[in-house]
Amino acid sequence: MPLPIEDYALIGDRATAALVGRDGSIDWLCLPRFDSPACFAALLGSEEHGRWLLAPAGPVVSTTRRYVDGTALLETTFTTDDGELVLLDVMPTGDGRADVVRRITCTRGRVRVRHDWRVRTDYGRVRPWVSREQAHDEEVVVAVAGPDKLVLRGPRLPRGHEGHHDDEFDLVAGEEMTFSMTWVHSWHDVPVPLGRTERIRSTVEHQRAWSARAPQDVPHAGLVGRSLLTLMLMTHQDTGGIVAAPTTSLPEDFGGERNWDYRYCWLRDAALTLESLLSAGYEDEALQWRRWLLRAVAGDPADLQIMYTVDGSRELPERELDHLPGYAGSRPVRIGNGAVSQRQNDVLGEVMIALDLARRAGLEETVNSWALQRALVDELADHWDDPDNGLWEIRGPQRHFTHSRVMVWVAFDRAVRAVEEHGLPGPVERWRELRDRVREEVLDKGFDAERGTFTQHYDTREVDASLLVIPLVGFLPGDDPRVLGTIAAVQEDLLRDGLLLRYRTSTGVDGLAGAEHPFLACSFWLVSALAAAGRRDEAATLFDRLCGLANDVGLLAEEYDAEHDRMAGNFPQAFSHLALVQAALALR
Repeated sequence: MPLPIEDYALIGDRATAALVGRDGSIDWLCLPRFDSPACFAALLGSEEHGRWLLAPAGPVVSTTRRYVDGTALLETTFTTDDGELVLLDVMPTGDGRADVVRRITCTRGRVRVRHDWRVRTDYGRVRPWVSREQAHDEEVVVAVAGPDKLVLRGPRLPRGHEGHHDDEFDLVAGEEMTFSMTWVHSWHDVPVPLGRTERIRSTVEHQRAWSARAPQDVPHAGLVGRSLLTLMLMTHQDTGGIVAAPTTSLPEDFGGERNWDYRYCWLRDAALTLESLLSAGYEDEALQWRRWLLRAVAGDPADLQIMYTVDGSRELPERELDHLPGYAGSRPVRIGNGAVSQRQNDVLGEVMIALDLARRAGLEETVNSWALQRALVDELADHWDDPDNGLWEIRGPQRHFTHSRVMVWVAFDRAVRAVEEHGLPGPVERWRELRDRVREEVLDKGFDAERGTFTQHYDTREVDASLLVIPLVGFLPGDDPRVLGTIAAVQEDLLRDGLLLRYRTSTGVDGLAGAEHPFLACSFWLVSALAAAGRRDEAATLFDRLCGLANDVGLLAEEYDAEHDRMAGNFPQAFSHLALVQAALALR
């Protein structure tokens, strides 16, 4: 049986990330990039699909975990009947290497340690050729398959045994061992060893400098800081691309088909992440993301995609991996994402909000950056009335989703502000006229006057949690009766065990079988909407409960199954963490 999703923790080097289980096993790692094939894929299958275990060989009495203060260095403490073992996991940053460093220390008594290193490239499909070699005056274990070479170093290397390398040995109090694994292209030589202690120290300094900038005058400041650091780990250091999650196919519906690959850069999610960072005072990061945006969407504005790969590439076709049984039997396992070809009219609104915030924070426009925004808004002006697939990537018929129409209004509104408040050139009269026309349409066709609520789309009386952003983007004041009516309707229809669903899947609007669990970002939106409505006590109570759902190291998945008290969906999820930050700032 797989570990519960919440039993994993994240380590990363801002190029990729790994999930480390409470049992000391790295069960998911894609190298060298978030969207590269996995070399450890036990998360979506079994240990035979690749993992790296360092843990006590015998029974464990208790396990505790924590991140070293202000960092993403994970420390797991195993207590056995005979002693105590501390495992430190880190992916060093800032040196251009794709390394995982694991240090085990016996802090009390004697502990029998098990070491199991099973490399399986191409998402667990390929067993590499593994050999022991001499390189740079030391013995190393080298695994090679296709384009991948993985090099294991350490003071005691495991021996090959039936397709994997394992070992058992004793550590007594005061003894420690440090192992490292490095990825390089298979045609490169074994890389030189680097000083592990120095690299760990440098990584600590870098991450603590980031964490020191997190706001302290917010509720649950520690969790807000952890969320901001997690968002940093999901931002590619070289390209500036921000991934939605480091995983694929963790199920929204256990045993069902709602399994998606989130290891890509959605314009919406990236823009919302940037909004959270800017609002929290991380202003320098806006420039790098804007550069990524300019590169990714360069060309004809009509060719705008809703998502791209980490480096801005456009090709990410969806396909299924039949050799993987899926997390808890949830199939298919997908890589790539078919939603890349969808029309989602809300995306430009989120992008324009982020860039408007960047301007207000002092980031000056360049000739190209404003020319791009203007071209995208002009393209929207020619197609603003087209139906779309909406925020939730509906795989059913395209519709006029109310949230999408509100965000079309936002795109024109922020473009008008750029001209009126910042003196940038553009057809402001046309943009202003379209902004006002969209607003009138939403108020007319997207509002159910009988019930007093906005609706999911123009042809239904159903509601959608995305309607909660209406006051958050400035479309209407937070205490407007129409907003208050929408909050009430969303709570009435979508609350499950005190948490919000995105929408009622029973209507069949999304074209998929099965159901799903409450979507955590939606509940954080409810916190922000309640705060905007002046219901701060209610908002604070809900925020406290939501923060209590984070796992023991402060991480959140996409959804939460309150009935079984477990996380669901890809993990950790940028959307959940950025919405947490926004809600905390709303309560501030």
